[in-house]
Amino acid sequence: MLVGAHISVAKGYERAAEYAVEVGAEAIQIFAKSPQQWLGSPLDPERASLFIEARARLGVGPVFTHTAYLINLGARDSRLWDHSITAYADEIARASLLQAQAVITHIGTRFDVDDTATSAHRVAEACCRALDASGVDPASLELLLENTAGAGSTFGGGFDELGAVLGGLDDAGVPHSGLCLDTCHAWGMGIDVATAEGWAAALDHIDGCCGPGRVRAVHANDCKFPKGEHKDRHEWIGDGTIGESGFAAMLAEPRLRGIPAIVEMSGEVPGKDVENIARLKRLRGDTPV
Repeated sequence: MLVGAHISVAKGYERAAEYAVEVGAEAIQIFAKSPQQWLGSPLDPERASLFIEARARLGVGPVFTHTAYLINLGARDSRLWDHSITAYADEIARASLLQAQAVITHIGTRFDVDDTATSAHRVAEACCRALDASGVDPASLELLLENTAGAGSTFGGGFDELGAVLGGLDDAGVPHSGLCLDTCHAWGMGIDVATAEGWAAALDHIDGCCGPGRVRAVHANDCKFPKGEHKDRHEWIGDGTIGESGFAAMLAEPRLRGIPAIVEMSGEVPGKDVENIARLKRLRGDTPV
Protein backbone atom coordinates (compact mmCIF):
# COMPACT_ATOMS: atom_id res chain seq x y z
CA MET A 1 0.00 0.00 0.00
CA LEU A 2 0.99 3.62 -0.54
CA VAL A 3 1.17 5.69 2.64
CA GLY A 4 -0.05 9.29 2.69
CA ALA A 5 -1.86 11.98 4.63
CA HIS A 6 -4.58 14.59 4.52
CA ILE A 7 -2.74 17.84 3.85
CA SER A 8 -3.82 21.45 4.21
CA VAL A 9 -3.79 23.74 1.17
CA ALA A 10 -4.12 26.89 3.31
CA LYS A 11 -0.64 28.03 2.25
CA GLY A 12 -1.25 27.24 -1.41
CA TYR A 13 -1.45 24.17 -3.59
CA GLU A 14 2.24 24.27 -4.55
CA ARG A 15 3.23 24.42 -0.88
CA ALA A 16 0.97 21.41 -0.21
CA ALA A 17 2.92 19.40 -2.79
CA GLU A 18 6.22 20.44 -1.19
CA TYR A 19 4.90 19.54 2.26
CA ALA A 20 3.90 16.07 1.00
CA VAL A 21 7.51 15.40 0.01
CA GLU A 22 8.83 16.76 3.31
CA VAL A 23 6.68 14.42 5.43
CA GLY A 24 7.18 11.39 3.19
CA ALA A 25 3.63 11.15 1.83
CA GLU A 26 3.27 8.83 -1.15
CA ALA A 27 -0.33 9.98 -1.72
CA ILE A 28 -2.32 12.95 -0.45
CA GLN A 29 -5.86 14.02 0.31
CA ILE A 30 -6.92 17.67 0.33
CA PHE A 31 -10.02 19.80 0.66
CA ALA A 32 -10.56 21.58 -2.66
CA LYS A 33 -12.44 24.30 -0.74
CA SER A 34 -13.48 24.96 2.85
CA PRO A 35 -15.16 21.84 4.28
CA GLN A 36 -17.52 24.08 6.26
CA GLN A 37 -18.99 25.92 3.25
CA TRP A 38 -21.56 24.91 0.66
CA LEU A 39 -19.74 26.74 -2.14
CA GLY A 40 -16.47 28.60 -2.34
CA SER A 41 -14.81 31.05 -4.67
CA PRO A 42 -14.14 29.60 -8.12
CA LEU A 43 -10.92 27.65 -8.34
CA ASP A 44 -8.37 29.53 -10.43
CA PRO A 45 -7.33 27.26 -13.34
CA GLU A 46 -3.82 28.74 -13.18
CA ARG A 47 -3.48 27.73 -9.51
CA ALA A 48 -4.70 24.26 -10.40
CA SER A 49 -2.13 24.02 -13.21
CA LEU A 50 0.66 25.08 -10.86
CA PHE A 51 -0.41 22.34 -8.43
CA ILE A 52 -0.39 19.74 -11.20
CA GLU A 53 3.04 20.90 -12.37
CA ALA A 54 4.43 20.86 -8.82
CA ARG A 55 3.19 17.32 -8.24
CA ALA A 56 4.81 16.15 -11.45
CA ARG A 57 8.09 17.92 -10.68
CA LEU A 58 8.26 16.61 -7.12
CA GLY A 59 6.96 13.13 -7.83
CA VAL A 60 3.92 13.41 -5.56
CA GLY A 61 1.65 10.40 -5.91
CA PRO A 62 -2.12 10.18 -6.39
CA VAL A 63 -4.30 12.99 -5.06
CA PHE A 64 -7.76 12.62 -3.57
CA THR A 65 -10.14 15.42 -2.66
CA HIS A 66 -12.66 15.23 0.19
CA THR A 67 -16.02 16.98 0.00
CA ALA A 68 -17.55 19.44 2.44
CA TYR A 69 -19.12 17.99 5.57
CA LEU A 70 -22.43 19.76 4.89
CA ILE A 71 -23.33 17.53 1.95
CA ASN A 72 -26.21 15.13 2.62
CA LEU A 73 -26.99 13.00 -0.42
CA GLY A 74 -29.73 11.10 1.39
CA ALA A 75 -31.57 14.11 2.84
CA ARG A 76 -35.35 13.91 3.15
CA ASP A 77 -35.71 17.68 2.92
CA SER A 78 -35.81 18.54 -0.78
CA ARG A 79 -34.12 21.91 -0.33
CA LEU A 80 -31.20 20.36 1.58
CA TRP A 81 -30.99 17.58 -1.03
CA ASP A 82 -30.84 20.11 -3.87
CA HIS A 83 -28.16 22.15 -2.03
CA SER A 84 -26.18 18.96 -1.51
CA ILE A 85 -26.33 18.01 -5.18
CA THR A 86 -25.16 21.48 -6.22
CA ALA A 87 -22.33 21.40 -3.69
CA TYR A 88 -21.28 17.89 -4.73
CA ALA A 89 -21.25 18.93 -8.39
CA ASP A 90 -18.94 21.81 -7.46
CA GLU A 91 -16.64 19.44 -5.57
CA ILE A 92 -16.52 17.07 -8.54
CA ALA A 93 -15.63 19.94 -10.89
CA ARG A 94 -12.86 21.13 -8.55
CA ALA A 95 -11.41 17.63 -8.23
CA SER A 96 -11.37 17.31 -12.01
CA LEU A 97 -9.63 20.67 -12.44
CA LEU A 98 -6.96 19.55 -9.97
CA GLN A 99 -6.61 16.24 -11.84
CA ALA A 100 -7.38 14.28 -8.69
CA GLN A 101 -7.78 10.54 -8.97
CA ALA A 102 -11.02 10.59 -6.98
CA VAL A 103 -13.38 12.65 -4.87
CA ILE A 104 -14.34 11.13 -1.51
CA THR A 105 -17.65 11.93 0.16
CA HIS A 106 -19.70 11.01 3.18
CA ILE A 107 -23.22 10.00 2.18
CA GLY A 108 -25.23 11.77 4.88
CA THR A 109 -28.41 10.52 6.53
CA ARG A 110 -30.86 7.72 5.84
CA PHE A 111 -33.73 8.82 3.59
CA ASP A 112 -36.08 5.98 4.60
CA VAL A 113 -35.51 4.55 8.08
CA ASP A 114 -37.20 1.28 7.15
CA ASP A 115 -35.94 0.67 3.63
CA THR A 116 -32.29 0.45 2.61
CA ALA A 117 -33.15 0.17 -1.09
CA THR A 118 -35.10 3.43 -1.11
CA SER A 119 -32.36 5.24 0.78
CA ALA A 120 -29.70 3.86 -1.58
CA HIS A 121 -31.72 4.95 -4.61
CA ARG A 122 -31.95 8.49 -3.22
CA VAL A 123 -28.17 8.67 -2.78
CA ALA A 124 -27.38 7.14 -6.18
CA GLU A 125 -29.75 9.58 -7.88
CA ALA A 126 -28.06 12.51 -6.11
CA CYS A 127 -24.63 11.28 -7.26
CA CYS A 128 -25.81 10.98 -10.86
CA ARG A 129 -27.42 14.42 -10.84
CA ALA A 130 -24.27 15.97 -9.37
CA LEU A 131 -22.05 14.26 -11.91
CA ASP A 132 -24.25 15.47 -14.76
CA ALA A 133 -24.32 19.03 -13.37
CA SER A 134 -20.52 19.11 -12.94
CA GLY A 135 -19.87 18.69 -16.65
CA VAL A 136 -17.01 16.32 -15.83
CA ASP A 137 -16.35 13.28 -18.00
CA PRO A 138 -17.41 10.37 -15.75
CA ALA A 139 -14.53 8.29 -17.10
CA SER A 140 -11.93 10.77 -15.79
CA LEU A 141 -12.67 10.69 -12.06
CA GLU A 142 -13.63 8.15 -9.41
CA LEU A 143 -16.52 8.79 -7.03
CA LEU A 144 -15.67 7.16 -3.71
CA LEU A 145 -18.19 6.71 -0.88
CA GLU A 146 -16.84 6.64 2.67
CA ASN A 147 -18.23 4.30 5.31
CA THR A 148 -19.49 5.79 8.57
CA ALA A 149 -19.28 4.70 12.21
CA GLY A 150 -23.06 4.22 12.17
CA ALA A 151 -24.00 6.91 14.67
CA GLY A 152 -27.57 8.20 14.75
CA SER A 153 -29.38 8.37 11.42
CA THR A 154 -26.28 8.24 9.21
CA PHE A 155 -26.40 6.03 6.13
CA GLY A 156 -23.48 3.97 4.88
CA GLY A 157 -22.13 2.37 8.03
CA GLY A 158 -22.96 -1.07 6.72
CA PHE A 159 -21.35 -2.27 3.50
CA ASP A 160 -24.69 -3.69 2.40
CA GLU A 161 -25.93 -0.08 2.32
CA LEU A 162 -22.87 1.13 0.43
CA GLY A 163 -23.16 -1.81 -1.95
CA ALA A 164 -26.76 -0.88 -2.70
CA VAL A 165 -25.67 2.65 -3.66
CA LEU A 166 -22.83 1.35 -5.82
CA GLY A 167 -25.27 -1.02 -7.51
CA GLY A 168 -27.47 1.95 -8.34
CA LEU A 169 -24.50 3.80 -9.81
CA ASP A 170 -23.55 0.75 -11.85
CA ASP A 171 -27.10 0.52 -13.20
CA ALA A 172 -26.95 4.22 -14.13
CA GLY A 173 -23.75 3.66 -16.10
CA VAL A 174 -21.36 5.54 -13.81
CA PRO A 175 -18.05 3.91 -14.77
CA HIS A 176 -15.82 4.60 -11.78
CA SER A 177 -17.44 4.38 -8.37
CA GLY A 178 -16.05 2.69 -5.30
CA LEU A 179 -15.26 2.91 -1.62
CA CYS A 180 -12.97 4.75 0.74
CA LEU A 181 -12.70 2.46 3.76
CA ASP A 182 -12.15 4.34 7.02
CA THR A 183 -10.63 2.00 9.61
CA CYS A 184 -11.84 4.04 12.61
CA HIS A 185 -15.39 4.11 11.24
CA ALA A 186 -15.35 0.39 10.47
CA TRP A 187 -14.12 -0.33 14.00
CA GLY A 188 -16.91 1.88 15.37
CA MET A 189 -19.39 -0.25 13.42
CA GLY A 190 -18.04 -3.37 15.11
CA ILE A 191 -15.95 -4.62 12.18
CA ASP A 192 -12.70 -6.31 13.18
CA VAL A 193 -9.79 -4.47 11.54
CA ALA A 194 -7.38 -5.33 14.35
CA THR A 195 -6.31 -8.78 13.10
CA ALA A 196 -5.34 -10.46 9.84
CA GLU A 197 -8.34 -12.77 10.18
CA GLY A 198 -10.60 -9.78 10.76
CA TRP A 199 -9.31 -7.97 7.69
CA ALA A 200 -9.78 -11.06 5.53
CA ALA A 201 -13.37 -11.47 6.77
CA ALA A 202 -14.12 -7.76 6.35
CA LEU A 203 -12.87 -7.74 2.76
CA ASP A 204 -14.77 -10.93 2.00
CA HIS A 205 -17.90 -9.18 3.26
CA ILE A 206 -17.18 -6.03 1.24
CA ASP A 207 -16.55 -8.08 -1.90
CA GLY A 208 -19.87 -9.84 -1.36
CA CYS A 209 -21.82 -6.63 -0.81
CA CYS A 210 -20.08 -4.31 -3.25
CA GLY A 211 -18.14 -6.47 -5.68
CA PRO A 212 -14.41 -7.22 -5.82
CA GLY A 213 -11.98 -4.35 -6.13
CA ARG A 214 -14.31 -1.61 -4.93
CA VAL A 215 -12.01 -0.39 -2.14
CA ARG A 216 -9.92 2.28 -3.89
CA ALA A 217 -8.60 4.18 -0.84
CA VAL A 218 -8.26 3.68 2.91
CA HIS A 219 -8.41 6.28 5.65
CA ALA A 220 -5.94 4.69 8.04
CA ASN A 221 -6.99 6.00 11.44
CA ASP A 222 -6.70 4.35 14.82
CA CYS A 223 -9.65 4.84 17.21
CA LYS A 224 -9.94 6.26 20.72
CA PHE A 225 -12.90 4.02 21.65
CA PRO A 226 -13.60 0.28 21.79
CA LYS A 227 -14.99 -1.60 18.81
CA GLY A 228 -18.70 -1.28 18.13
CA GLU A 229 -19.39 1.98 20.02
CA HIS A 230 -20.29 3.93 16.84
CA LYS A 231 -17.85 6.71 17.75
CA ASP A 232 -15.72 8.52 15.20
CA ARG A 233 -12.71 9.68 17.22
CA HIS A 234 -9.38 9.29 15.43
CA GLU A 235 -6.21 8.34 17.27
CA TRP A 236 -2.59 8.14 16.11
CA ILE A 237 -1.48 4.84 14.56
CA GLY A 238 -0.84 2.30 17.31
CA ASP A 239 -2.05 4.53 20.14
CA GLY A 240 -5.73 3.53 19.88
CA THR A 241 -7.86 0.43 20.31
CA ILE A 242 -7.13 -0.97 16.84
CA GLY A 243 -3.42 -1.03 17.57
CA GLU A 244 -0.31 -1.60 15.47
CA SER A 245 -1.22 -5.21 14.72
CA GLY A 246 -4.35 -4.11 12.88
CA PHE A 247 -2.45 -1.74 10.60
CA ALA A 248 0.32 -4.28 10.02
CA ALA A 249 -2.37 -6.73 8.90
CA MET A 250 -3.95 -4.07 6.67
CA LEU A 251 -0.62 -3.29 4.99
CA ALA A 252 0.02 -7.00 4.37
CA GLU A 253 -3.44 -7.73 2.93
CA PRO A 254 -2.97 -8.69 -0.77
CA ARG A 255 -6.32 -7.23 -1.83
CA LEU A 256 -5.21 -3.78 -0.69
CA ARG A 257 -1.89 -3.79 -2.50
CA GLY A 258 -1.23 -0.51 -4.30
CA ILE A 259 -4.12 1.29 -2.61
CA PRO A 260 -3.36 4.56 -0.78
CA ALA A 261 -3.63 4.49 3.02
CA ILE A 262 -4.20 8.10 4.11
CA VAL A 263 -3.88 9.24 7.72
CA GLU A 264 -6.22 11.95 9.05
CA MET A 265 -4.75 12.93 12.39
CA SER A 266 -5.14 15.81 14.80
CA GLY A 267 -2.03 17.46 16.18
CA GLU A 268 0.66 19.91 15.19
CA VAL A 269 2.18 19.93 11.74
CA PRO A 270 4.47 18.59 10.52
CA GLY A 271 4.97 16.30 13.52
CA LYS A 272 1.63 14.51 13.31
CA ASP A 273 2.14 13.57 9.68
CA VAL A 274 5.84 12.76 9.90
CA GLU A 275 5.21 10.40 12.83
CA ASN A 276 2.08 8.63 11.58
CA ILE A 277 3.45 8.14 8.07
CA ALA A 278 6.68 6.79 9.57
CA ARG A 279 4.72 4.38 11.78
CA LEU A 280 2.81 2.96 8.82
CA LYS A 281 5.95 2.65 6.72
CA ARG A 282 7.67 0.81 9.56
CA LEU A 283 4.73 -1.56 9.86
CA ARG A 284 4.73 -2.03 6.09
CA GLY A 285 8.31 -3.32 6.31
CA ASP A 286 9.25 -5.17 3.14
CA THR A 287 5.66 -5.76 2.06
CA PRO A 288 5.35 -4.84 -1.64
CA VAL A 289 3.57 -1.55 -2.24
